[in-house]
Amino acid sequence: MERKMLKSKIHRATLTGADLFYEGSVTIDRDLMDAADILPYE
Repeated sequence: MERKMLKSKIHRATLTGADLFYEGSVTIDRDLMDAADILPYE
């Protein structure tokens, strides 16, 4: 099975929180990920 990477974009999202010392990626709500067809770790 092949899966295209960088195939989705979340545009005009509202930031609801920030942590200056967070080491990692971004946290995205599961419903928003489903709507944008984004899988975990993409």
